[in-house]
Amino acid sequence: MSRHRRRRHSEASADLGFQIAPMIDVVFVILVFFMSLTSTVKIEAELNTKLPGTAATSTAVEFPDEQTIGIEVNGQVLLNDDPFDDLADPRLPRLTGTLLRLKENAEASKTTLLVTIASDPKAPYHRTIEVLNALAVAGISNVTFTVADGF
Repeated sequence: MSRHRRRRHSEASADLGFQIAPMIDVVFVILVFFMSLTSTVKIEAELNTKLPGTAATSTAVEFPDEQTIGIEVNGQVLLNDDPFDDLADPRLPRLTGTLLRLKENAEASKTTLLVTIASDPKAPYHRTIEVLNALAVAGISNVTFTVADGF
């Protein structure tokens, strides 16, 4: 009979019932997941994203809208490292149209549009004048020049 009791006792100890330790592990993993997710949501909310088109805002934004126009040795004009217009076209129509849209978006979102011209020292001087003319047509007056050491 003692063997029979031991067997029943071992069967009873095998069925431990509801285990709290695995539940704590699961809750901890879920907690860590949501904590890491909230930091990403805060970063995305702080980004100043502009969608295509013009959207007016009621308050001024503190961050300026900065654009960089580069002029290479061969006369190629780059807006934020993207090539614009033909090398032989002095009017720069595509650049002028893009600058007009940038100015319109900056006014609608009440931001300051800043343009920096980074011209290669060996670039044709007339190309810099053509870029300045495109900026004047677009009505952009916050223009600075920079020279990089790499040129």
